[in-house]
Amino acid sequence: MKTLIVGVGGMTNGGKSTLSKSLQQQIPNSCIIAQDSYFKDDSVVPVDSNGFKQYDMLNALHMDTMMTEVDSWRKDPESFLRQRGLNSERKTLSLDKDVCVLIVEGFLIFNYRPLNELFDKRYFMEIPYDVCKKRRSSRTYEPPDPPGYFDGHVWPMYLQNRQEMEDITSDIVFLDGLKPREELLAAVYRDVIYEIERLREKD
Repeated sequence: MKTLIVGVGGMTNGGKSTLSKSLQQQIPNSCIIAQDSYFKDDSVVPVDSNGFKQYDMLNALHMDTMMTEVDSWRKDPESFLRQRGLNSERKTLSLDKDVCVLIVEGFLIFNYRPLNELFDKRYFMEIPYDVCKKRRSSRTYEPPDPPGYFDGHVWPMYLQNRQEMEDITSDIVFLDGLKPREELLAAVYRDVIYEIERLREKD
């Protein structure tokens, strides 16, 4: 069985989750592992000198647990899909022709080297500062963002993490999150399907 791992990264509220879910709905034998599912408990997330919780850092996440899930999929994608009820339409996969696709979505997926090394395709959603701040302010978080959190922590950490990401790898397709969702989905879908067909044709 052949596999393809697609990374969809991006800034907070950039549209990465929406794109990932849309891709998963269109691509057969695919599933999503979302980085947001692996945040540590609020009580153990460190606080900076301004009293801001440091959520936008790798040490705020259970990356070891996330990697265990990714490795579980890599070891046996069919079993992984079946255990999560994601492969109900097809009971068995053709080992020689079918390609299983894992979509890994998150804001720091390309900053964690062991995970970054696994990606076959990398996409990064970006939007301007003012749009990002407006979208962030319209969402409800638990715990809620304290006053000044976006400018005091979220945006500075995004800039720092982005620079670090670009230092780690240059093989990233940057996507304009202001473009229509359908246009972004179509472009990424074509790209991923091309990779799937290329894998199917390989001996």
